[in-house]
Amino acid sequence: MKLWTLSKKEAQDILGNKIYLLVVLVQVFIILGAFGLALATSVISDPALLDQYGITSNIKVGVTQDLQGSQLAKDLEAQKLKLVYYNNTQQANQFLGRQLAAVITISPQGEVQVQLDNANVFYQVASTKVRTAVNNFQTRRTLQSSGLASEKIKAIQEPVTLTEVPVAENQKVKIAMDSAYFVEIMYGFIMPFILLLPFFLASNIVTDSIVGERERKTFEVLLMTPLSSIMVVLGKIIPILTFSLIQSVAWIFLLDLLQVPIYNLFLMIIILFSMGLGFIGVGILISILVDSTKEANSAITLVLVFATFILFVPLFIKSGMFQGIINFIPTVLMVKIASSPVIRPEVMIYILPTIVISIAVFLFTVRSFKHERAIRL
Repeated sequence: MKLWTLSKKEAQDILGNKIYLLVVLVQVFIILGAFGLALATSVISDPALLDQYGITSNIKVGVTQDLQGSQLAKDLEAQKLKLVYYNNTQQANQFLGRQLAAVITISPQGEVQVQLDNANVFYQVASTKVRTAVNNFQTRRTLQSSGLASEKIKAIQEPVTLTEVPVAENQKVKIAMDSAYFVEIMYGFIMPFILLLPFFLASNIVTDSIVGERERKTFEVLLMTPLSSIMVVLGKIIPILTFSLIQSVAWIFLLDLLQVPIYNLFLMIIILFSMGLGFIGVGILISILVDSTKEANSAITLVLVFATFILFVPLFIKSGMFQGIINFIPTVLMVKIASSPVIRPEVMIYILPTIVISIAVFLFTVRSFKHERAIRL
């Protein structure tokens, strides 16, 4: 009952913090912004998606009038690029970087010359499509110079015609965009970042929990309460941990509404709970050790920078040398658990260090509070 009273008081203080409530709202915009950015970059970097949404026609390529109706022009049009004809190369170059993504000419020696605007938002796609068209043109020209007929040239350039036959369409996972890049960026970075964001923010809130009591001259009153040290620490941790966990679960359902399904919800909650306990425990520990709220905020900022490096850099490391260590990183576990309905048994072993470290942080925080309590009393 006494623990409940302390927890209730802490919860009321948190809910009365307008900045914290504003931060919760801001997280929604962060999630939607990150989702929209992933969608946009996936479309921009994928030629097939640009074709699917009809955006390729916005990529303009400048060519000279003498190429109108030529095989090179046809190959470029086959890539769904929009051709703009100019009297000469100099005239076309004036619009490169403004209206044109590329300028293509054929030299008097018969060489295809390509100038690309690498600052164009569609540079990667334009480069891929132009390269494909030029390679097709040069290959056809080489084969024609060998005396091959048009039918044989077509058979060489298009040896196989693939027809996709959908199978088990009713079992297909619905995801916002059928793009490998979108899946990789959403599950490989944005998803763990979004779900851990409430705990990062909570760490800053709890730095005020002990040192704030000192500054408000209420710390001695807290020490005199008939609660054990572990109960006091729990009373500080439970409200903010609960609020943070509720936010993370809400973001999981929000991602599901955005057609980014998160699998193995129970295991995800275990990892989030363990990491939340660790982050919030560190925040309270710092609050116990420092002398002012300003120092506490500075210290937790450094801790979060270090934690961000440890948690998110491994997501971008593709090295077998460190794989044995990387498998134990919580964010890597989150990616594996959230992105597949099938979980390998060893994943359960990989979760244990996260749980153990979080409990150790909690116990060390309780021990530090006991020490501080003994000194004060």
